[in-house]
Amino acid sequence: MELKNKNVIVTGAGSGIGRELVLALLKKDAKVIAADLRRESLDILKKEVGENKNLITQSLDISDKAAVEKLAEERNEIDVLINNAGIIQPFKKVNDLEYVEIEKVMSVNFFGTLFMTKAFLPNLLKRPEAYIANVSSMGGFLPVPGQSIYGASKAAVKLFTEGLYAELLDTNVGVSVVFPGATATNITKNSEVQAPKVSDEQMKKFKALPADEAARLIIEGIENNKPQIFLGSDCKSMNVFYRLSPLRAIKLISNQMKSLLPK
Repeated sequence: MELKNKNVIVTGAGSGIGRELVLALLKKDAKVIAADLRRESLDILKKEVGENKNLITQSLDISDKAAVEKLAEERNEIDVLINNAGIIQPFKKVNDLEYVEIEKVMSVNFFGTLFMTKAFLPNLLKRPEAYIANVSSMGGFLPVPGQSIYGASKAAVKLFTEGLYAELLDTNVGVSVVFPGATATNITKNSEVQAPKVSDEQMKKFKALPADEAARLIIEGIENNKPQIFLGSDCKSMNVFYRLSPLRAIKLISNQMKSLLPK
């Protein structure tokens, strides 16, 4: 898909991968609606971009179905939907999680993606050419202890998106599911989750992909109509390892995460 002059909406646009997607799309002369829960983050983005008629910022809670549907009614000219917004859970085992924490993660990660897709899809189907890219996670195909609910939400995004791809094969709407591995973003802070203490030695094990590189790969995947977009060498290698030997892959991740979880 050629993104020049396309109308694109990006959720979670105030920081991290979302912010970098907005900046990269503007460079391609796309017309971008940058949506985020935090108005202050959008204001910083808008100030950084400067005067640009191709950028509109929109404060939006994607877990609010009525707000999402209202936006879709107002912006019925969208060509590309990038569902990037997401949060992680507190670094706790399932037994220690409160239901309110579980429901928040599922509401944003899965239902937010579902609401956005359902609201915008009818009009996307009317466009000459359209696209949906939903961001899952490496945790959506490989279980990560201490992020089991987050992983469940992203696994739901994975299968939802792959089902959507199958349903839309004979239409004008392309579909991609995106799997980021470790990426340098502030998702922990934005999720209002306390980060575990990580030693320098542990940090060396987690080589995070820069957010701007993640954005570049997502856009490249959309342009080339790739059904699956894997971000980072860790994600690519673990995808292969998990397919070949699921139990060994689970034990490897479990051992790496063990020291980050509360006793």
